[in-house]
Amino acid sequence: MRRVWVIMALLWAGGAQAQDGFADWRAGFEARAVEAGISARVVRDALDGVSYDPEVIKRDRNQSEFTKTVWEYLSTAVSDARVANGRKALARMGDALDRIEAEYGVDKHIVTAIWGLESAYGTFRGGKDVIRSLATLAYDARRAAFFEGQLLDALRILEAGDVAPRAMVGSWAGAMGHTQFMPGSYLSYAVDFDGDGKRSIWGDVAVDALASTANYLSEFGWVSGQPWGVEVMLPEGFDYRLAARETLKLPSDWAALGVRGTDGAAVPDHGMASVLLPAGAQGVAFLIFENFAVLERYNTADAYVIGVGHLADRLRGGSGFQGSWPLGDRGLSFDERIELQERLTALGFDTVKIDAKIGPLTINAVRGFQDSVGLVPDGYASPALLERLRDAK
Repeated sequence: MRRVWVIMALLWAGGAQAQDGFADWRAGFEARAVEAGISARVVRDALDGVSYDPEVIKRDRNQSEFTKTVWEYLSTAVSDARVANGRKALARMGDALDRIEAEYGVDKHIVTAIWGLESAYGTFRGGKDVIRSLATLAYDARRAAFFEGQLLDALRILEAGDVAPRAMVGSWAGAMGHTQFMPGSYLSYAVDFDGDGKRSIWGDVAVDALASTANYLSEFGWVSGQPWGVEVMLPEGFDYRLAARETLKLPSDWAALGVRGTDGAAVPDHGMASVLLPAGAQGVAFLIFENFAVLERYNTADAYVIGVGHLADRLRGGSGFQGSWPLGDRGLSFDERIELQERLTALGFDTVKIDAKIGPLTINAVRGFQDSVGLVPDGYASPALLERLRDAK
């Protein structure tokens, strides 16, 4: 019993320390916000009573699209229920989505898929106080500058009168509305598509949020008529060093190397493409196009982009993936991903950032290490690879 009380006391002390530090940070931020041109009244009203939220930090360290394996993530992101509900949403919002697609040139199935992943088609838009979440993340050291900028943008939204402070609710990370716009994205890309004089993303009506998402993707270069990616089969003896984001070829050129669609035919020449292996040589393979990179502007996790793309394909009537996944593997924890990046960098395979995100830079570093020790250079950051790194000298 005494041990339990000791642990509780330590947790309380840590929380109290965080709250004290947060209060000091908040006082400094309020001054910086006024210096940035935001009225003292808006700053005071927005931050009045706002405290540190430890749950937000816990969620930041355990984002499912980064911590789960891609197949675990897809099992919920593209579940039968989400597909069925998405088809109902398409039918319900069909006229508006058709007009949005015509206006912005962005596939309505992609917009609907983002809606489905971000808020389950509007049924769960988040109930966190956005100001409190952003303030907590701005105080936290991991991405302080980014979130302080988002907090300033949230205050600008309040100053414009678009929403009241405590009505500005959203996710633990400060994303808002049906398609979970960050405040900076709202200021730059939100649109009044229904013509009521407001850019409304918080209410029950989704039209402005869906149009804002299409506008966002369009502004970042969405290529009309181009897929996000296509599942492919790799030939025996494929050179896995070619499976890199910077290695771009037309699908017809990939076909000449034996990379073909699951039907055995060459993938049409939709544009330049690279091979993506989110689970290495033992998992599903894709040719990905420029629209994959556009979707990454919404969320940088490969699992998220594949989830959006695959859900969109299913909504238009497509089938599940034909390839298999290495189901016996598990995802690396946050600490393990940090360790992986540190060990790779220490061995001369620089990941550039130590941020626990297994993006193209880390994948290239993994591939370099694999190549140096005679492993298949597929870039797959698995638990087995981390063990091999621990043994490396």
